[in-house]
Amino acid sequence: MIALALVAGCGSDDAGRPDAAASSVPAPVATDPPSGSSPSAPPSSASGAASPPSVTPQGPTERRPASPPPVVLPKRPTGAPGAKQVVDAFKAAGLKVPHPKDRSIDCGPDGLGLGCSELIATDAVTVYVFPDETSAGDIAQTWGGQSYQRGAVVLNYLEAKTPAAERPRYEKVLANLR
Repeated sequence: MIALALVAGCGSDDAGRPDAAASSVPAPVATDPPSGSSPSAPPSSASGAASPPSVTPQGPTERRPASPPPVVLPKRPTGAPGAKQVVDAFKAAGLKVPHPKDRSIDCGPDGLGLGCSELIATDAVTVYVFPDETSAGDIAQTWGGQSYQRGAVVLNYLEAKTPAAERPRYEKVLANLR
C-alpha cells in the first residue's frame, strides 16, 4: 500500500530555507482578517460551508499509475493451437460457437488465476490453452466429465449449452487440429 504524507505549513519558517524559493508550491500567505470578524473564525465560501485548510506538500508527490499494469500471462507451448484458432476450426467445421468472448484476463495476473495462457468462452464451449500439458490435465481432471483435454488445450462444457451428444464433434475437431 502506498501512503502519501502531506505536511501543513504552519508559519513562515520557509523564509530562511534556500530551497524555499525553488518550490513549485507557493507558501501560504498570512492575511489580516476582514474587519468585524474574529481571527479564529474559519473562512467561509459562497455556499456557507467552510473551505478546507490549505496544505503545502514538503517534497515530491508520488503518483499512482492511471491504469493497472498489463496482465502478463504464461505463453502457450510451441506447437499448441491458440484458443482463437480452435474456435475458428469449430466454425470451419460447421459447429456452433455463438458469442465468442476473449476472457484470457480470467486466467489471472501473471498466470496466478487458473494459470492458463488463453481463454475464449462461447455459449457452446469454453476453450482453455495452458502453458503445459500437466496444467491442462490437472484442470481437466478437476472438471471431471465436463471437459476434454488434448495436449495443452482443454474444452470445458460446465457452463455450455452444448448437448452431451454433440460434444464428440468438438473433440474430434480439436483432436485433428495441429
